[in-house]
Amino acid sequence: MELVLLGPPGSGKGTQAKLLAARFGVPHISTGDIFRKNLSEGTDLGQLARRYMDEGTLVPDDVTEAMVRERLRETDAQKGFILDGFPRNLAQGEHFDAMLSEEGRTLTAVIYLAVDRAVLMSRLTGRRVCPKCGATYHLEFNPPKAIGVCDVCGAELVQRPDDSEGTVSTRLAVYDAETAPLATYYQKSGRLREFDGDQPVDQVTRAIVESVAGTDD
Repeated sequence: MELVLLGPPGSGKGTQAKLLAARFGVPHISTGDIFRKNLSEGTDLGQLARRYMDEGTLVPDDVTEAMVRERLRETDAQKGFILDGFPRNLAQGEHFDAMLSEEGRTLTAVIYLAVDRAVLMSRLTGRRVCPKCGATYHLEFNPPKAIGVCDVCGAELVQRPDDSEGTVSTRLAVYDAETAPLATYYQKSGRLREFDGDQPVDQVTRAIVESVAGTDD
Protein backbone atom coordinates (compact mmCIF):
# COMPACT_ATOMS: atom_id res chain seq x y z
CA MET A 1 0.00 0.00 0.00
CA GLU A 2 1.76 3.13 -1.24
CA LEU A 3 -0.25 6.30 -0.73
CA VAL A 4 0.38 10.03 -0.98
CA LEU A 5 -1.88 12.35 1.03
CA LEU A 6 -2.74 15.76 -0.40
CA GLY A 7 -4.77 18.58 1.07
CA PRO A 8 -4.46 22.13 2.36
CA PRO A 9 -3.21 22.99 5.85
CA GLY A 10 -5.89 22.01 8.36
CA SER A 11 -7.43 19.31 6.17
CA GLY A 12 -6.39 16.52 8.51
CA LYS A 13 -3.61 14.89 6.47
CA GLY A 14 -1.42 14.16 9.49
CA THR A 15 -4.26 12.57 11.42
CA GLN A 16 -5.36 10.39 8.52
CA ALA A 17 -1.77 9.43 7.70
CA LYS A 18 -1.23 8.04 11.20
CA LEU A 19 -4.52 6.14 11.16
CA LEU A 20 -3.94 4.68 7.70
CA ALA A 21 -0.37 3.69 8.56
CA ALA A 22 -1.65 1.74 11.55
CA ARG A 23 -4.47 0.21 9.51
CA PHE A 24 -2.21 -1.03 6.70
CA GLY A 25 0.90 -1.79 8.75
CA VAL A 26 3.18 0.56 6.81
CA PRO A 27 5.15 3.60 8.02
CA HIS A 28 3.78 7.13 8.09
CA ILE A 29 6.50 9.16 6.41
CA SER A 30 6.50 12.95 6.69
CA THR A 31 9.12 15.24 5.21
CA GLY A 32 9.38 17.02 8.55
CA ASP A 33 10.41 13.77 10.25
CA ILE A 34 12.87 12.99 7.45
CA PHE A 35 14.53 16.40 7.77
CA ARG A 36 14.77 16.18 11.55
CA LYS A 37 16.30 12.70 11.35
CA ASN A 38 18.93 13.70 8.81
CA LEU A 39 19.78 16.88 10.69
CA SER A 40 20.04 15.17 14.08
CA GLU A 41 22.15 12.31 12.71
CA GLY A 42 24.40 14.64 10.72
CA THR A 43 24.08 12.66 7.50
CA ASP A 44 25.63 14.04 4.32
CA LEU A 45 22.18 15.10 3.12
CA GLY A 46 21.42 16.61 6.52
CA GLN A 47 24.61 18.65 6.49
CA LEU A 48 23.84 19.82 2.96
CA ALA A 49 20.31 20.83 3.97
CA ARG A 50 21.61 22.66 7.06
CA ARG A 51 23.96 24.73 4.92
CA TYR A 52 20.99 26.10 2.97
CA MET A 53 18.96 26.60 6.13
CA ASP A 54 21.79 28.49 7.82
CA GLU A 55 21.93 30.78 4.79
CA GLY A 56 18.21 31.40 5.12
CA THR A 57 17.41 29.89 1.73
CA LEU A 58 15.04 27.08 0.76
CA VAL A 59 16.45 23.56 0.63
CA PRO A 60 16.52 22.63 -3.10
CA ASP A 61 14.07 20.03 -4.37
CA ASP A 62 16.83 17.59 -5.29
CA VAL A 63 18.08 17.46 -1.68
CA THR A 64 14.57 16.83 -0.35
CA GLU A 65 13.97 14.20 -3.03
CA ALA A 66 17.24 12.43 -2.16
CA MET A 67 16.16 12.25 1.50
CA VAL A 68 12.79 10.79 0.49
CA ARG A 69 14.47 8.21 -1.75
CA GLU A 70 16.74 7.07 1.08
CA ARG A 71 13.79 6.84 3.48
CA LEU A 72 11.77 4.71 1.08
CA ARG A 73 14.69 2.30 0.79
CA GLU A 74 14.63 1.54 4.51
CA THR A 75 13.39 -1.90 5.55
CA ASP A 76 10.10 -0.81 7.12
CA ALA A 77 9.01 0.93 3.91
CA GLN A 78 9.50 -2.06 1.62
CA LYS A 79 5.88 -3.17 1.99
CA GLY A 80 4.50 0.32 1.48
CA PHE A 81 4.20 3.81 2.94
CA ILE A 82 1.84 6.65 3.72
CA LEU A 83 3.57 9.80 2.52
CA ASP A 84 2.53 13.11 4.06
CA GLY A 85 4.05 16.47 3.03
CA PHE A 86 5.71 15.33 -0.19
CA PRO A 87 5.51 16.11 -3.02
CA ARG A 88 4.82 19.81 -2.39
CA ASN A 89 4.90 21.15 -5.94
CA LEU A 90 4.45 19.97 -9.51
CA ALA A 91 8.16 19.53 -10.17
CA GLN A 92 8.51 17.32 -7.09
CA GLY A 93 5.49 15.32 -8.23
CA GLU A 94 7.05 14.64 -11.62
CA HIS A 95 10.41 13.77 -10.09
CA PHE A 96 8.72 11.51 -7.56
CA ASP A 97 7.04 9.54 -10.34
CA ALA A 98 10.44 9.09 -12.00
CA MET A 99 11.96 8.06 -8.66
CA LEU A 100 9.30 5.42 -8.03
CA SER A 101 9.73 4.07 -11.56
CA GLU A 102 13.49 3.76 -11.03
CA GLU A 103 12.85 1.93 -7.75
CA GLY A 104 10.32 -0.40 -9.39
CA ARG A 105 7.42 0.95 -7.34
CA THR A 106 3.98 2.35 -8.21
CA LEU A 107 1.63 4.57 -6.23
CA THR A 108 -1.54 2.82 -5.12
CA ALA A 109 -3.43 6.12 -5.07
CA VAL A 110 -3.22 9.79 -4.14
CA ILE A 111 -5.67 10.72 -1.40
CA TYR A 112 -6.98 14.29 -1.58
CA LEU A 113 -8.80 15.72 1.44
CA ALA A 114 -11.12 18.52 0.34
CA VAL A 115 -12.26 20.98 3.02
CA ASP A 116 -14.14 24.27 2.66
CA ARG A 117 -11.91 27.32 3.12
CA ALA A 118 -14.03 28.73 5.96
CA VAL A 119 -13.70 25.44 7.83
CA LEU A 120 -9.93 25.47 7.35
CA MET A 121 -9.72 28.98 8.76
CA SER A 122 -11.76 27.96 11.78
CA ARG A 123 -9.63 24.88 12.40
CA LEU A 124 -6.33 26.70 12.05
CA THR A 125 -7.14 29.92 13.89
CA GLY A 126 -9.10 28.34 16.76
CA ARG A 127 -6.13 26.92 18.65
CA ARG A 128 -5.30 28.46 22.01
CA VAL A 129 -2.36 27.52 24.24
CA CYS A 130 -1.40 28.06 27.85
CA PRO A 131 1.87 30.00 28.07
CA LYS A 132 2.45 28.66 31.58
CA CYS A 133 1.88 24.87 31.40
CA GLY A 134 1.67 24.30 27.63
CA ALA A 135 -1.86 22.84 27.57
CA THR A 136 -3.53 23.16 24.16
CA TYR A 137 -7.19 23.89 23.39
CA HIS A 138 -9.41 24.66 20.42
CA LEU A 139 -12.26 27.14 20.61
CA GLU A 140 -14.60 24.77 18.77
CA PHE A 141 -13.31 21.21 19.17
CA ASN A 142 -11.67 21.28 22.60
CA PRO A 143 -12.65 24.48 24.46
CA PRO A 144 -11.55 25.21 28.03
CA LYS A 145 -14.20 25.00 30.73
CA ALA A 146 -13.95 28.74 31.32
CA ILE A 147 -13.52 31.04 28.31
CA GLY A 148 -9.89 32.06 27.87
CA VAL A 149 -8.66 30.28 31.00
CA CYS A 150 -6.51 27.15 31.23
CA ASP A 151 -8.25 24.21 32.89
CA VAL A 152 -4.94 22.96 34.30
CA CYS A 153 -3.31 25.99 35.90
CA GLY A 154 -5.73 28.89 35.50
CA ALA A 155 -3.44 31.00 33.33
CA GLU A 156 -4.84 33.18 30.52
CA LEU A 157 -4.76 31.39 27.17
CA VAL A 158 -3.07 32.96 24.15
CA GLN A 159 -3.08 32.55 20.38
CA ARG A 160 0.27 31.76 18.80
CA PRO A 161 1.42 34.14 16.04
CA ASP A 162 1.40 31.31 13.46
CA ASP A 163 -2.27 30.65 14.26
CA SER A 164 -3.33 34.22 13.47
CA GLU A 165 -5.74 34.83 10.61
CA GLY A 166 -3.11 36.71 8.58
CA THR A 167 -0.52 33.94 8.88
CA VAL A 168 -3.06 31.22 8.12
CA SER A 169 -4.24 33.14 5.03
CA THR A 170 -0.64 33.30 3.82
CA ARG A 171 -0.14 29.56 4.37
CA LEU A 172 -3.29 28.78 2.40
CA ALA A 173 -2.25 31.13 -0.41
CA VAL A 174 1.12 29.38 -0.66
CA TYR A 175 -0.67 26.04 -0.82
CA ASP A 176 -2.97 27.29 -3.59
CA ALA A 177 -0.02 28.50 -5.65
CA GLU A 178 2.47 25.68 -5.12
CA THR A 179 0.74 22.47 -4.02
CA ALA A 180 -2.84 22.59 -5.30
CA PRO A 181 -1.76 22.02 -8.96
CA LEU A 182 -0.64 18.53 -7.92
CA ALA A 183 -4.28 17.50 -7.59
CA THR A 184 -4.84 18.20 -11.29
CA TYR A 185 -1.59 16.42 -12.17
CA TYR A 186 -2.62 13.23 -10.38
CA GLN A 187 -6.22 13.49 -11.55
CA LYS A 188 -5.11 13.44 -15.18
CA SER A 189 -3.35 10.12 -14.62
CA GLY A 190 -6.36 8.64 -12.83
CA ARG A 191 -4.61 8.28 -9.47
CA LEU A 192 -6.44 10.97 -7.48
CA ARG A 193 -9.22 10.00 -5.07
CA GLU A 194 -11.04 12.87 -3.41
CA PHE A 195 -12.68 12.68 0.01
CA ASP A 196 -14.70 15.13 2.08
CA GLY A 197 -12.28 16.08 4.86
CA ASP A 198 -15.03 17.91 6.74
CA GLN A 199 -16.59 14.62 7.85
CA PRO A 200 -15.81 12.98 11.22
CA VAL A 201 -12.29 11.53 11.34
CA ASP A 202 -13.42 7.90 11.54
CA GLN A 203 -15.78 8.32 8.59
CA VAL A 204 -13.00 9.78 6.43
CA THR A 205 -10.67 6.92 7.36
CA ARG A 206 -13.32 4.32 6.60
CA ALA A 207 -14.07 5.86 3.20
CA ILE A 208 -10.38 5.89 2.26
CA VAL A 209 -9.83 2.28 3.36
CA GLU A 210 -12.89 1.11 1.40
CA SER A 211 -11.69 3.00 -1.67
CA VAL A 212 -8.17 1.60 -1.76
CA ALA A 213 -8.87 -1.92 -0.46
CA GLY A 214 -7.81 -4.49 -3.01
CA THR A 215 -5.87 -1.98 -5.15
CA ASP A 216 -2.46 -2.93 -3.77
CA ASP A 217 -2.46 -6.48 -5.14
